[in-house]
Amino acid sequence: MSPESAGLAVKAGYTNVKVYLKGVPAWKKSGRNVVASTKHVKDGNIVLVDLRPTSEYKQGHIPRAYSVPLEDMEDLEDDLPASMAAPVVLYGTGDDKAYKFVKKLGYKTTSIYQGGVDAWVASGNQLSTDAAPEEITWKRILGKGEVTVAAFNKVADGEAPGGVILDVRTKDEAAEGMFDNAIHVPLDELQAKMNEIPKDKEVMIHCSTGARAEMAYKELKAAGFNAYYLVADVECDEDGCETAEE
Repeated sequence: MSPESAGLAVKAGYTNVKVYLKGVPAWKKSGRNVVASTKHVKDGNIVLVDLRPTSEYKQGHIPRAYSVPLEDMEDLEDDLPASMAAPVVLYGTGDDKAYKFVKKLGYKTTSIYQGGVDAWVASGNQLSTDAAPEEITWKRILGKGEVTVAAFNKVADGEAPGGVILDVRTKDEAAEGMFDNAIHVPLDELQAKMNEIPKDKEVMIHCSTGARAEMAYKELKAAGFNAYYLVADVECDEDGCETAEE
């Protein structure tokens, strides 16, 4: 999406346009953090952790937040859900330190809610004074058309002959590595190359994170395909591709 957007910017008259092609996955891999929006904190299927002292948590916290003071951060290793796919959102003093700790534990979709309770209130939301839940729980909720990593991998490993993998990354990304026998059609060429995609199979779509895959899913569904999309970090090299574990 970024190269296409850069092209539109150039057409609009901008002369100093750059593309960070590898995007969020490369940013996170370099050790830098990412941030969550207020909407994601409010409506997302997440694990929300308040890192402030217990006394501050009791005075008012973001609804559904779990209390794990920064000084007890190591408790997160035992308290977080077993599923590494659980999106963990952190806020409070020391959020950057906690972010690095949780990432090392293997939770790949960790993020920081910058501003914490102040940002929450500034957005017009109310704080809660409910007691902290005793246990952190989380259950994966699939979006419409979303496929699990396990079901996707079954097709990728050739264990489901009724399915096919569709790679909608750019040509440069695909050149670094692909799933065996995957069909490669860049997202911006999808409309023109739909005839290359079998309509008699379940089409499992992936990109590098899921954003472009979801867009491709919507296009294929509108065209009558039996399509699904994967939301997961996908890393590829000359030896093939791997998806983040659920």
